[in-house]
Amino acid sequence: MSDELSPEATSFEQGYEGALRPATLAEFVGQAKVRSQLSLLLNAATMQQRTPDHILLAGPPGLGKTTLSMIVATELDKPLHQTSGPAIQHAGDLAAVLSALTPGEVLFIDEIHRMARSAEEMLYLAMEDFKVDIMVGKGAGATSVPLELSPFTLVGATTRSGLLPNPLRDRFGFTAHLEFYGTDELVSVVRRAAGLLGFGLSEQGIEEIAGRSRGTPRIANRLLRRVRDFSLVHDTPGDTATVQAALALYDVDEHGLDRLDREVLRAVVERFGGGPVGLSTLAVSVGEEAETIEAVVEPFLVRTGLLTRTPRGRVATRLGWEHVGAVPPPAPGAPPALM
Repeated sequence: MSDELSPEATSFEQGYEGALRPATLAEFVGQAKVRSQLSLLLNAATMQQRTPDHILLAGPPGLGKTTLSMIVATELDKPLHQTSGPAIQHAGDLAAVLSALTPGEVLFIDEIHRMARSAEEMLYLAMEDFKVDIMVGKGAGATSVPLELSPFTLVGATTRSGLLPNPLRDRFGFTAHLEFYGTDELVSVVRRAAGLLGFGLSEQGIEEIAGRSRGTPRIANRLLRRVRDFSLVHDTPGDTATVQAALALYDVDEHGLDRLDREVLRAVVERFGGGPVGLSTLAVSVGEEAETIEAVVEPFLVRTGLLTRTPRGRVATRLGWEHVGAVPPPAPGAPPALM
């Protein structure tokens, strides 16, 4: 039997992430309340033959903000223009994007909170009145030239909604707050993705991956592909044993913690007696940037009850001590443990 993939399979593998994205709200798994709200907003705009209100999607990474922006364009049957906040560092960058939009087009700006301040101020007028003022010339001879824009729908995505200035946040007609997924929802995500990949994964294997995905579909899909690769290379069935062996190889434990998560938790417990320990000290002790610890590692450890943040620093909880195989200290006022 030839090991070469068919042209269709090769094309799917090359566009793996895109191929797993749902195309419509009906196909989108999870976020039921947001889906209902978006469906009402888009249907009302279509019935009134107008451009929908601007939409802000807020939430942690990997929950489907980019996918929802694509779905908005699909449901409206309009083209989608994608860019990101870091790519818009000058008002002229934004003016070039806005002036190229066609009537009704959906503009998606990822990480919108990272736009330059001058571009944000230009966006205020564009969102409200569909026009921008462009400065022509320099110094005393500079003049402001108004530029009319085609009506468009802005979909902004942010992982740090608190960093958005109030004037910009207030100009969005609808703000959706995406929540972490439950295990049942992730089971549906993994089952759908496995079917699209043509990977025969057992129900127990699906549940095993879902339980280690940290409430995030992007992580679930990534772990699924690693398990599929392991099964292919080692010629093993897609059962629980294969899932456990594959994820053990990639240092993902039964709770979804990876190597860095465990290093941070172990450092708090073993090097600093359970805390409190400051962020910068903790980062140095594990050889990582403080921003990485704060933005990538801490949220999951806090959400799972393994770590807490206090004014004095990070403190390991009783669950955190037990997770690294250490005996937690007795609670204040508790009698000493008997030997």
